Amino acid sequence: MTHGNAPAAVPRSTFVVTAHAGDFVWRAGGAIALAASRGQKVTIACLTFGERGESASAWREGRKLAEIKALRREEAEKAAAALGAEIRFFDAGDYPLTETPELTDRLVEVYRATQPDVVLTHPVEDPYNGDHPAANRMALQARVLAQAIGYPGEGEIIGAPPVFYFEPHQPEMSGFRPEVLLDITEVWEIKRKAMECLAAQQHLWDYYTDLAVRRGVQLKRNAGPNLGLAHRTMAEAYMRPYPQIAKELA
Repeated sequence: MTHGNAPAAVPRSTFVVTAHAGDFVWRAGGAIALAASRGQKVTIACLTFGERGESASAWREGRKLAEIKALRREEAEKAAAALGAEIRFFDAGDYPLTETPELTDRLVEVYRATQPDVVLTHPVEDPYNGDHPAANRMALQARVLAQAIGYPGEGEIIGAPPVFYFEPHQPEMSGFRPEVLLDITEVWEIKRKAMECLAAQQHLWDYYTDLAVRRGVQLKRNAGPNLGLAHRTMAEAYMRPYPQIAKELA
């Protein structure tokens, strides 16, 4: 509700930079669904379709590259819609995802267009998949450039939105520490529905369901009195590369 000529409040904005078509679902689908359910705008920059390295079942079926890209795009569009997010495809090619000034410039444009309050992306390390660190580096570089008033490009400069790294598939081998545990219980069924849009990676449905259960147990253990009562809490884990800004410790 607004009073007089007061402008309507601008909804919060979340920007997700993901290397492949499925990454944003497995690793941050709960955060995306939570934000969307609260009326926030969520924009996903999907750098590749994961057509070469993340679509093994389609290759084994004898599909061709163009067909696989179309398949993965359709899956990602359905998953993003299920979560309540807008998705933009960069089609940069995976395995390897090559960092280029052009890709970084395109990310700067999206940063300035969406003015994010929160950024979600891959962590710095992943010895099993070089595309993920490449996406991380471009996401962070573009965030800095989007803040520079002298950097060319359309749109207003951005502030310094906090960055959260979502959990990699092999956290122990990727230097990942679960510093933030996000309760996604209220939107778990939405995330699961989005996961089931990714038929090309069906083998991961149960893995990421089990992971959400384990992170939920850890969340409850760190949330107050641990009475040993039965519960069904689902969670996602995140890291923070930059300091948390606060006026009191909480």
